[in-house]
Amino acid sequence: MSEIMDRPTNTPVGLLKSIELEITGGCQLTCSHCLSDSSPQGTHGSMTPADWEQVIQDAAALEIPNVQLIGGEPTLHPRWTGLVELALSQGQAVEVYSNLFHVSRRAWDVFARDGVTLATSYYSDRAEEHDRITRRPGSYARTRANIDEARRRGIALRAGIVEVFEGQRVQEARAQLEGMGVTTVTMDRVRAVGRAAGDEAPSVDALCGRCGRGRAAVLPNGDLTLCVMSRHMPCGNVREDRLADLVGSERWWRAVESVPAPTGAGCAPDDSACQPGQTACLPKFPNSPNPSPSPFLSIPVLLPTPERTQ
Repeated sequence: MSEIMDRPTNTPVGLLKSIELEITGGCQLTCSHCLSDSSPQGTHGSMTPADWEQVIQDAAALEIPNVQLIGGEPTLHPRWTGLVELALSQGQAVEVYSNLFHVSRRAWDVFARDGVTLATSYYSDRAEEHDRITRRPGSYARTRANIDEARRRGIALRAGIVEVFEGQRVQEARAQLEGMGVTTVTMDRVRAVGRAAGDEAPSVDALCGRCGRGRAAVLPNGDLTLCVMSRHMPCGNVREDRLADLVGSERWWRAVESVPAPTGAGCAPDDSACQPGQTACLPKFPNSPNPSPSPFLSIPVLLPTPERTQ
């Protein structure tokens, strides 16, 4: 096993830079590479709104400056706007990772708030290829139109491209996004997590190596993990114990040390978010630029061979 961080001697305060809150498994899409197995039949899980509020408050107490709302599609959760408001009121930055399939008038108002940024997934410059991955006809047209609308409104937006199958037009998708004015575009490949894993048992081999290093995630059932990709390695549950008692615990450090340290040259030293939507720590993407390292994680979605997504 490889230790990738020095263990603090006293407190978990300041240990994390960002925390992903997977507030729902519901989604309008049914991407066959989805790490969270989200779909229109997905639920919000066993975490109540009060539970999520407690996690955000506890994160602020631990001086975690960045909160990301993900899913599934986080805007399907009936209380997502309140969670954004709570984080902002505590001085935290918030990123909403949305598929941009549908954006309500209220959502646009929230996305435009100071301290809020937006992220999305994009798969191809061709509608049929994008829709093949999301498995929802018309998703390309809707997502592209809402990217244009975000740019028109001056809303900060980053996009992540995941290579789901051989021959996918990922470079063309990147060029198209940049032509639309999206300046932060990052790339990754399918990882064997969730649906993309098929019948394979979960393994640390699918991870980038930075799990738990500056970031953590809370799943819809309350499990605390090192990131959304390491969901098979829970470090406790926030419905049973407070976040401060779990982050930096012995169980936490055992999980961190079980993940091999990154060996690729793709990640910037201060990049705490290595996942789909961020530069990959893998030989396949040795030259993937990371123009604006984000403290946030993204929602991965996977297709079986030859596919994966959010």
